[in-house]
This record gives sequence, structure tokens and C-alpha cells, in this order.
Amino acid sequence: MKDSLKPNLSFWQIWNMCFGFFGIQYGFGLQQANLSPIFRYHGAAEHELPILWLAGPVTGLLIQPLIGAISDGTWTRFGRRKPFFMIGALVGSIAVMFMPYVPELWMVVGLFWILDAAMNTAMEPYRALVGDKLNHEQRPTGYALQSFMIAAGQMLAGLMPLIMISVGVSAETDGKQIPEIVKYSFAIGVVVILISMAWSFVKTEEYPPEDMEAFHAKREHKSIGHVFTELWSALVDMPKSLRAVWWVKLVTWFGLPMMWQYLALSIARHVYDAPNPDSPGFVEGTAQVGMAFTVMNVTTLIMALVIAKVVTKIGDAKTYALFLLIGGVGYLSMQLTTDLYTTFACMALVGIGWSAVITVPFIIAADVTPAARVGVYMGLLNAMICLPQIMEMLSVGYFYDSLLGGDPRNALALAGILFVVGAGLALRINTKPDHLANQEKQSCN
Repeated sequence: MKDSLKPNLSFWQIWNMCFGFFGIQYGFGLQQANLSPIFRYHGAAEHELPILWLAGPVTGLLIQPLIGAISDGTWTRFGRRKPFFMIGALVGSIAVMFMPYVPELWMVVGLFWILDAAMNTAMEPYRALVGDKLNHEQRPTGYALQSFMIAAGQMLAGLMPLIMISVGVSAETDGKQIPEIVKYSFAIGVVVILISMAWSFVKTEEYPPEDMEAFHAKREHKSIGHVFTELWSALVDMPKSLRAVWWVKLVTWFGLPMMWQYLALSIARHVYDAPNPDSPGFVEGTAQVGMAFTVMNVTTLIMALVIAKVVTKIGDAKTYALFLLIGGVGYLSMQLTTDLYTTFACMALVGIGWSAVITVPFIIAADVTPAARVGVYMGLLNAMICLPQIMEMLSVGYFYDSLLGGDPRNALALAGILFVVGAGLALRINTKPDHLANQEKQSCN
């Protein structure tokens, strides 16, 4: 449906559409808060952690653009995007169910690959669904509400081990066995993922193609090879503003994986003086990363309520730059403290940066991409975050012990430096569609 013809949706219609994102992000939150400690329980060394995290960006790079292009050309009795995110939820919930119970490191890594492949299958169509359903005026609200769901889902997942401790679930471990608090958190995750995704699936109706006969006729002449042709064509024709967004994503998403890989270990080492899984305080210290991520995500929840207004007032690019700068200061400030609550305060600043990372690029993309290519460009936008993560995961292990001194907190400082660089690059983004940007440039000349 043309953008000008899309009706305004009520708040609760947008809420119902976005609620399934809560379950997807609970799944991502489980791995972000618990995966590095789980790898350590199975005997992995700290410098090996980045390579073990490789599943996320590789599956995202391979799956999201393909699913985006395929879903653009799909229509079923259930809709265009909904079948993909429901299939992803079902497969992902199976991986979540078994991950904390398998006995070997390679099995955990294998389930991690399955989980991330499933979550990426679900996530890209969800991003495109907002572009499909909402008009220009309501898209900032839609993507802000998705940011709210990201924060809420990851917050619940991160807090779950501490909640389990508070209700008396055992946190004991011999340094090799995964604590019961983690196992219960993953079991609850299965329920959260399935219920939230089923809710959005039932409560959301998608707009069918305007000319169904022409749509089916066009689809019948497309093969799987056409999908790759479409991806290449979209890359060649990519709007200039998205090319500028790529450079921001390159530096910020090289830094972000270090937060998920090393924040829990940094808190354990510098706040609880527990550098190893068999050190007293290691379980409690790594569990506190859930509270750290909660502080970050509460900040993101708050920012989700105001970011659309900030974008309206100062523009997409300046909002992106300002928030990334604040996030970078948060990472760098962790070098100055060994106090738990000050660390939480630093994570509040990181949450401001994170709110821009997960919101602003999608607002830009929805505004500058043709309606017929929303899915493929949302997939490519998500793929942009994968390449820098792959670069990080293939490289950090080589300089972790030397350049970073074998200290997880130094990895967080590097992430902060990269966020500051990303803030500078964000100011170079022209967020107008190419034809308007060219007219503006010609008038200036």
C-alpha cells in the first residue's frame, strides 16, 4: 500500500504489532547476559570468547538480507512477514530450551548458531513490518516502540538470574557446572518467546499487495537466483544516506560485541575480585551483569519515549551523533571505578547510545528507501552490523592479551573510543532521499 494511503493506527495496534519483538529480544538478552559465563564454565579462555560469539553476525549476514528479499516477494494466507517471524520463534525456542543443559562446549556453540539463525529469521521481517504498516508520520513511533520492546525483553532476560536468586534458586557451581539460576532463566525464555510472538501473529493483519494478480505473476517468474540478483541491485542502488550510515555502523558495531563478551567478566574481576570461574564471587559478579544491562535498558526504555521528539527537533543525524557520544563517555568512564553502583551509572549513559543504535538507522532507512524494497534494505541494514562484528570476533583474540592487557575492562574502553568516532561520522549523514539531497546540493551550487 502506498505510504500516503496508510491509515494512522492506534497506540495499541502498534503495541500489538511490536509485542513479538519482546520475545525475540528476550532470546538475544539471554545470550548477551549469560553466554560468556557459560563458555567459561565449559573451559573457554577469555581470549577465545570473541571467536565463539561468531554465530550471531555470520547468521545475520547470511540470513537477514535473504529473508528480507524473499519476504518482499511473498504473500500467504497468513501475510507477508508473519510466517517468517513465527517460524524463527519456534526454532529459536527449541535452542533456548536445550542450551544450558548440553554437556560439551561444541554443543553449546552449535545451539548458539541455531538460536541466532532462528532469531535473525524472525527479526528482519519484524523490522520491515513497521515500514509496511505505518505511514511516514508514525514510523518514528513504531521503531521507538520496537526499541522499547528490545529494552524490556533484554532487561527481563538479564535480570532473571538475580530474580532466581531472590526466590531461592541455587547459584552454586564448582566452576564447571552451569548454575540452576541460569537453567531456569532459559526455561522461562521458551515461554516468553512463544507467547509474545503468537500474540503479534494473531493480533496483526498485514496489507496485501495492491494488485494481487500482478504480484503473483511477477513472483512466478522469480527463482532463488533472482533473490541474489535483487540483493546486488539493491546494493548498487543503495541511497547515499544509507552508505553514510554504514560507516557509523562499522565502528560502533565493532565495539558493541565487546560489551556482551566482556562486561560480565569485567564486573566479576574489578568489582568482586573474581577473575576466574572458580574464584569466590564469580557467579554473583557475573550475575550482576543482568542488573547492569537492566540499568542500560531502563535508560533505553526512557529514551524510547523521547527519541522521536528529539529526532523531530534536531534531526536524525544530530540525534545519532549526540547519543553515540554520550554512550562512548559511559564506556570510557568505567576505567575510573571499581564500584558496582558507579558502573551501573556508566551503563545508563551507554543506554542512551544504545537507544540511538537500535532506532535511528531504521527511521532513516524507512524514509529514504522505495516501498517495494523496504524488506531488502532492512535486511541489508541489519547485515551492516554483521561485518564489523565478524571483524571484531576474528581479530580481538589476537590483541586481547597484548594491546588490551588481558583485561576485559580495557575491551570496554576500546568500545567507548569507537562510539566517539561513530558520533563524528554520524554528522556526515544527509537523511533526505537522494533526489531531494541532489536538488539541495544543486541549489547550493
